[in-house]
Amino acid sequence: MADPVSWFVVERGWAVVGSDGAKLGTVDEVLGDSSLDIFDGLAVASGVLGKPRYVPAELVAEIVEGSVRLSIAGDEFGRLDEYEAPGTRRA
Repeated sequence: MADPVSWFVVERGWAVVGSDGAKLGTVDEVLGDSSLDIFDGLAVASGVLGKPRYVPAELVAEIVEGSVRLSIAGDEFGRLDEYEAPGTRRA
């Protein structure tokens, strides 16, 4: 089993798996403020044409080299909100 790593090393393209071990997608963007060590969450892409979903930090159960495991399974992941980059919110 791999050793846990910091959110600072997570890169775009890392696998994101659910609590049941099923692959849910890949990291599209890491969200947070590295200067203050505040991890906000991830934007996770689950398909080529689908919009990334926002996964808040509290749903991240474990980070190991190349993979992020969530505390939720695929059905719950599918109900997460789409990620909207700051400044792109519609009124």
